[in-house]
Parts: sequence; structure tokens; C-alpha cells
Amino acid sequence: MNPPGPNSKNSATSNGIGIVKSVALGPHGVSLSVRGLCKSYNGIEVLKGVNFEVSAGEIFVIMGPSGAGKSVLLRQIIGLEKPDRGEVLIAGLPIQSPDDTTRYRVAMVFQSGALLTSMTVGENVGFYLTQHHLKPSGEIADIVARDLEAVGLAGTENKMPDELSGGMRKRVAIARALAVEPQLILYDEPTSELDPVSSVNIAEDIVKLNERIQVTTLVVSHDRDLAFGIANHIAILDSGRIIAVGTPAEIKSNPDPCVQQFLNASISHTLAVFTHEPPVASVPIQAPD
Repeated sequence: MNPPGPNSKNSATSNGIGIVKSVALGPHGVSLSVRGLCKSYNGIEVLKGVNFEVSAGEIFVIMGPSGAGKSVLLRQIIGLEKPDRGEVLIAGLPIQSPDDTTRYRVAMVFQSGALLTSMTVGENVGFYLTQHHLKPSGEIADIVARDLEAVGLAGTENKMPDELSGGMRKRVAIARALAVEPQLILYDEPTSELDPVSSVNIAEDIVKLNERIQVTTLVVSHDRDLAFGIANHIAILDSGRIIAVGTPAEIKSNPDPCVQQFLNASISHTLAVFTHEPPVASVPIQAPD
């Protein structure tokens, strides 16, 4: 899923931080309800009546194969697109509600990280606060330092994004989301394109931050190890429908053939074994005179 462009007219902002509403309901997470969500493109139905509930403060992971509709679902939740039918409620309020008397903070960590390559790490993390003049510059610097330390990147404020590894860039994107003190964080494929060690580090960051700031966390991923390692509840999205919801143990024991096929799919070892040695190129060698 790509971040919205800078000229987007939607209420969600660009550059990797999707702020649906700016806030204040206090420091704790908010509930998320998705009810009967349907979305079609050019007559092709992608989401077919999606329903699920996320309790305030929990880690909820949506898994599913490629093309199941996971990224489309995220775009509806964050308000980048309007569903054809159904509704999304955050803290009990429809995201398109004109009622501004109660607000909430939502941040998005995009799959690509969506860092601005012309800015330093510190400038990226403090971008939203600076752009909207929400805090004095000194306070923004303190927030940037705090949130970089929270993801294990203390002292990297002056580095450029291209000086960082893929895992470090993902962590900068998380720090940038933290800077707005969100009550709901959405992660789109947070471990994609990462090596196993970096994937574990990101998973640990998600859990620690969820516990430390009591934020509600929604993760969309096809990474089974990540899902079963961090989730309180898991939903399986397949062909635009939620086919199973439950705790990790309940999902593992779910008898639905589609669920078991997704959970147990693997590459057979025999496919990776050569039955013959690859040919060795022969180079004629001329005997010395």
C-alpha cells in the first residue's frame, strides 16, 4: 500500500502519517469497529461485507494471501477511500462523521516506510508536528529524541534515510507515527523486505510500544510468524471476506480448509534439491610450446 500523494484532498495526511482526526480522548487506545464493509472497483467486488471488532489497547492482526483485499481494507479504515457500503467506527464514531466535539488520533506506518529522502531522520520524525506548527521547535526536538530512543535509534537524528538499513527505516517510520501520540496505529506489512533478525526486532518494537503507551494496534500482514508472535486476536481475510476470527490458538485449530491451507502452505524441500549437478563450462587450454 502506498501513501497518499501530497495533493490528496482526503482528511488523511500524506508522508506516512494518516491522521484521520486530531484529538483528545486521553493517552489510551481506542476501539475500532468495521461493519459490513464493501468496496468495488470497475464492477469488481474486492471487499464483500467485512466485519470485525478491535478492542481498545489490543494487538489485532489481519492475515491473508496476496490479493485478498488487505490493502484496500486499510484504505477504508484510514479514510483514504469511501466504502460503497458499510462503515468504520473509531471510538464509536463513524470516520466520516461531521461531529468534531470528540476526536481521536490515528497514525499509519506504510509498507514502504514512506520516509522523505531529502530530510534527515529527525526531520522525518518531527515532520507532522513541524508542518502544522503544533509544538515549539525545542519541544519537537525532545519528542523526536524520545521516540527515536523508543525504537532503539537514539542519536540518529542527523542521519539521512539512505544511510540506514531497511529495518532501521521501518523503525524511523514507527517513531514518526509515535510523534503524534496516536491512540490507534495501523501497520501495513511491517516485516516485508526485512531479514529474519530485523523482522523479530520490528515485532518486539510493536509489542513493547503497545504495552508502553497502551495504543490500539492493527497490523495487516501475510507473515504468519509475526501474527502468531504478537497478536491478541487474528482475522483471516480471503477473497474479500473475513473467514475466521479468534485468538492465535483458536485460529490454529480452526478446521476451515481455506484457513488451514493458508497457515500450512510451504515449499516442499524436494523442489529445492538438484537431482543433477549443474554442467561445468569447459574452457579449452592450449598446451605450452
